[in-house]
Amino acid sequence: MYVVDGIAYAGEPVAGIEVASARYVGNSILLVTFSTGEVHLFDVTCLLHMPVFKPLEDETVVQDFKVEFGILTWCDGEVDIAPEALYERSYEYQQVA
Repeated sequence: MYVVDGIAYAGEPVAGIEVASARYVGNSILLVTFSTGEVHLFDVTCLLHMPVFKPLEDETVVQDFKVEFGILTWCDGEVDIAPEALYERSYEYQQVA
């Protein structure tokens, strides 16, 4: 466990990984750009088995996210996912030219 800005996160931090930006693309999927420059697709439904993420069953909540201090958050910061967990649970996105 580690603490950043008074928020406790499970696991260990991965140096240099933060969420730079994110965009909702539909059906509980976000397109996430990390501070490394990598772009991944993240399916929020992979979190729904955990009680803390229950609010994300509502698609309007999924769409109402923010990136705060490199961390993806929902519900005014009440729900979040650490960048390294997000990275591990997402899939590399390669745009077709």
